[in-house]
Amino acid sequence: MINTDAWDKNTPPLKLYIKPKKFDKPMMGINAGATYGSAKRWYPERFAAVAKEYSERYDIIIFGGPNEVEMAKEIETNLKASHVTNYTNLAGKTTIKELCSLIGGCSLFVTNDSGPMHVAAAYGVPTVSIFGPTKHTETSQWMNEKSIIVRHEMECAPCMRRECPLGHHECMKSIEAAEVVEAVRELNL
Repeated sequence: MINTDAWDKNTPPLKLYIKPKKFDKPMMGINAGATYGSAKRWYPERFAAVAKEYSERYDIIIFGGPNEVEMAKEIETNLKASHVTNYTNLAGKTTIKELCSLIGGCSLFVTNDSGPMHVAAAYGVPTVSIFGPTKHTETSQWMNEKSIIVRHEMECAPCMRRECPLGHHECMKSIEAAEVVEAVRELNL
C-alpha cells in the first residue's frame, strides 16, 4: 500500500473536471504503456494473464497511446488465446478527454508508472501500479488510498533510465503476474 503518512493533510484532493464514464458492469482498465521509455514497461503477456484472472469479475478495457497500439494488440492476442472475449482494445483510439473519462469510470486499474496512473489517482480508482526503474517514492499515485505498488528492491533500481543500462531489465522481468494478481486481491474490492 502507499504510505499515506507522507501526504500533506492540508492539500486538497486531486480533481479532474471531466465526468467519469458510467459503465453498466465493473470495468478493469489495463495500461501497458509508459512513454518515458521501454524500461518502464511491464510485459503484455503478463498484463493479459492478470486480466484473464479477473475476466469473470470485470469487463476489460485495454488502454494505450498511438505508439502503444502494438503492445495492446499483444495483450489482445494473449486474451484471445486464453478464450477471454469481454475486452475492448482502445489503444490509439481515444482523445485525452475520453481517456480520462474512461479511466475515471473503471472499478480497477492495472498499469505501469505512467500518466494514466495519475489520472486514475485523481479519480480515486483502485489501482495496482508496476514500478521498475523509476522512484516509486517520488512518482507514485498521489493521494490515492486505494493503490498498491508492485516492485522489487534491486541494487540497480531505480536507475531512472529510459532503457535498461545493464541490458537485463530484471526490475520488470522479475515481477510475475501472480504478484500483481495478489496485489489486486489485497485491495479488497
